[in-house]
Amino acid sequence: MPPARPSVPPSSSGFRFAHTLTRGMWKVVVLYGVLGLLWIVFSDGLIANLAPNVAIATRLQTYKGALFVLLTTTLLVALLRPLMRHVVETHDKLSTTAANYRHMFHGNAGPMLVYDVDTLRILDVNSAAVAFFGWPHDDFLRMTLDQLLPEDQREAMGRIMDEVRSDPEQARTVSSLMHTHDGRRRLMEVRGNAIDYGGARARLIIAIDRSAEAQAQERRDRALARLEEAHEIARIGAWELDPATGLGMFSDQVYTLLGRRPPAAPTWQRPDEILLPYDASTAAQTTQLIADMRSGRNVQIDVLLPLLAVDGHMVTTHLRAESGVGEDGQPRIHGTLQDVTEREQSRRLLREREEQFRELVRVMPDGVVILAGGHVAYVNSVGAAQFGSSGPALLGEPLSTLVDEVDLARVTTHLEAGSIRRDGTTIPARMRRADGSVFHASLADGEVRYGGRDCKLLIVRDLSEPERIRDALETSNGELQAMARRLFSLQEDERRAISRDLHDDIGQAITAMKLSAHAALDEPEASRRNEDLQQIVSLADTTITKLRNLSMLLRPPQLDALGLEAALRWQAGMLFRSAAVELIPEIETLPQRPSGEIEQACFRIAQESLTNVLRHASAGQVRLHLEDEDGQYLRLRVSDDGDGFDPEGPRGLGLIVMRERAQTAGGTLQITSSPGAGTLVDLRLPYRLAPAPADESTES
Repeated sequence: MPPARPSVPPSSSGFRFAHTLTRGMWKVVVLYGVLGLLWIVFSDGLIANLAPNVAIATRLQTYKGALFVLLTTTLLVALLRPLMRHVVETHDKLSTTAANYRHMFHGNAGPMLVYDVDTLRILDVNSAAVAFFGWPHDDFLRMTLDQLLPEDQREAMGRIMDEVRSDPEQARTVSSLMHTHDGRRRLMEVRGNAIDYGGARARLIIAIDRSAEAQAQERRDRALARLEEAHEIARIGAWELDPATGLGMFSDQVYTLLGRRPPAAPTWQRPDEILLPYDASTAAQTTQLIADMRSGRNVQIDVLLPLLAVDGHMVTTHLRAESGVGEDGQPRIHGTLQDVTEREQSRRLLREREEQFRELVRVMPDGVVILAGGHVAYVNSVGAAQFGSSGPALLGEPLSTLVDEVDLARVTTHLEAGSIRRDGTTIPARMRRADGSVFHASLADGEVRYGGRDCKLLIVRDLSEPERIRDALETSNGELQAMARRLFSLQEDERRAISRDLHDDIGQAITAMKLSAHAALDEPEASRRNEDLQQIVSLADTTITKLRNLSMLLRPPQLDALGLEAALRWQAGMLFRSAAVELIPEIETLPQRPSGEIEQACFRIAQESLTNVLRHASAGQVRLHLEDEDGQYLRLRVSDDGDGFDPEGPRGLGLIVMRERAQTAGGTLQITSSPGAGTLVDLRLPYRLAPAPADESTES
């Protein structure tokens, strides 16, 4: 291996020195040959003419040769001195240049290598290459160039080296992956030039690390790809407009979101050819926007613009633009165009849902309270009414204002555990109104976002009315139970009375008729027999009358035979025929006959009402009124001017029975009375009893 020495690339000074040296050498040789020939020819002739004998001629020849050597030596010195001076000066310059190149080679901050073109053996490396690749200098000189390449790069580098060997003088620049001593792979830009290195064909290469630039470019490409993907997902495109020409350049996303095919190459187009307005108002707005952008003034645009897509449907776009400067330094309008059709539809639907929610909250029968940080942030009108206050007055009030102190701790604990529980359970609590009164309520809670904050949703159901209804039901159940017991008692009393009447009156009459019949059979005299038979007939008539009266007490025959109107007239007349109360019957003829159940209920309620007037009212006048109402209902009113009573006070069994009869018949009964103001019984019944709903099990 030749010793390391300066790597000097071929230079013009070296070529000029070699050319001068060659030309001077040929001048000396030619001059020397010409002078030698001339000397020999002329000196020999001169000696031949001057020398008389051979001895003198020989002596003269010796003098001539010595003189020739002296003259030629002097001439050679005179001719070669400038040439040798030039050679020395050139050699000194070459040595200085080589040293400079050597210093530049080893002092260069970038890795530099010299390798043999034929064998690829590394001949020399600089300190930067040793530091970058990590191999010691001596190890480098035992390596070949392909050992710096990864396995997957050597085949491609082999093809490049074949091209280098075919034209070694050509400078080349290639990019290739190279690996360092620690295994790192670096992207290198390799620049190579041919040099003469100790007579061998060699190349000097400079390796520039482009890894950081490649990584930056890769990151930039990934960022651009992500940006393009984000633009595609967000359906947003960029554009710019030249105010001077009025032409714009639009990205592919703009064409895509408007349903157009992007051009093969970016082209400047008129904006009104791309941004087609959807309607007349949008056309005027678009024209004004383009005029503003071309005016040369600084603009800042942020508008919603309905545009027409290629397929004819409307695309709601969000157009943004502001003044700027282009790459050429000229004024430009830079902007974006985003398809916000779905967003605007979602906003519209959200507004509709919010309005529906507000309306739902407004019409809810329960109170709705939203708590933020334990204070009231919202309350609907029902909730405000429940607490006896107005909505604005409750805003900001703490929970302790709404909940009675007896249940405050329990309600607070329930609300704090609501985000974990999430089982939809409700708790009873005593709530406090603005006036200090307490009412019972059922509370349901949940999580809700309100005003950008996590809040508690509290549904307040006032249990005051249900409690009142429950109390009323308990009272009604008690009355029904009392009525049932009374009915059973009355039924038994009625049965005993009927049994007593049948036994005492009818039974005795039949027994008397039986005895008279036997006496008549045994009586021999015709006159006495006739008297017995007359007695039997008289007893039979009396018995029939008693049976008829008993039957009429159980159910008046007029109700079945003549109808409701006649039965009411008969019953009222029978009750008030001997009473000191004036009866005013106002019984109209009904357009249709009610069903049997309706007639029975109306008759019994009228009978009970009239009986109550006689027993309790101390009235001077009673009015009985029956009329038709719209052909759908019959209306019965019984009014008197008696003492009246307190409707909220204790009620007798008769009133309860009347109300139950009305409800059973599908009607309503309203009793209006007050002490000293008389009483009005108002009954409203349908003509036909509504059919009972079929049992689901029966239907299935």
